[in-house]
Amino acid sequence: MGICRVDAVFADPDRGGSASTGSQRVLVVEDENLVAVEMEQWLVEAGHEVVGVVSSAEAAIDLAEQSLPDIVIMDIRLAGSKDGVYAAQQIYTSLGIRSLFSSAHADDWTRLRAEPAKPLGWLGKPYGRMEFLRALGMAVGHLEEHSIRG
Repeated sequence: MGICRVDAVFADPDRGGSASTGSQRVLVVEDENLVAVEMEQWLVEAGHEVVGVVSSAEAAIDLAEQSLPDIVIMDIRLAGSKDGVYAAQQIYTSLGIRSLFSSAHADDWTRLRAEPAKPLGWLGKPYGRMEFLRALGMAVGHLEEHSIRG
C-alpha cells in the first residue's frame, strides 16, 4: 500500500498541474544535470517550489534536513558511494518525508530494498512532462489523502 500507479490519472494534463490543492515544496535528487534542470523547470511551471537540486545521497539528506520538503523526487543511481534508496530510507526514517522514485532502475530487488522508505511511486525513465506531473500529482494526492485521514 502507498505506491502510486503512474498510469492512473490524478492530474489535468491539459493544464499541466498536479492533483494537489496547493504548491508543494520539492527536493530533486538527480545526478544527470540536463534531467535535473528539466524537472526543476516542470515543477516551477506547475506552481511548485523547488527547495534544491542535488546529485548525491549525502547532499540529499543534508538538504532535506535543512529545508524539510513535502516530497523528494529521487533517482536511484547518484554521484558518490551511496544510492537513492539509501538516501530515501535515511530521509524517511529521520524526517518522515517520502520519495517518488524517478529511475531507469526499478527492478524487483531495488523495489524491495526501497520498501522501508515507503515510496510514493516509481516513475520509469525515460518519461515526458505529462508523465512526470501525473506521477507527482498522484504522489501528492496520496500524501494529502493520508494527512486528512490520519
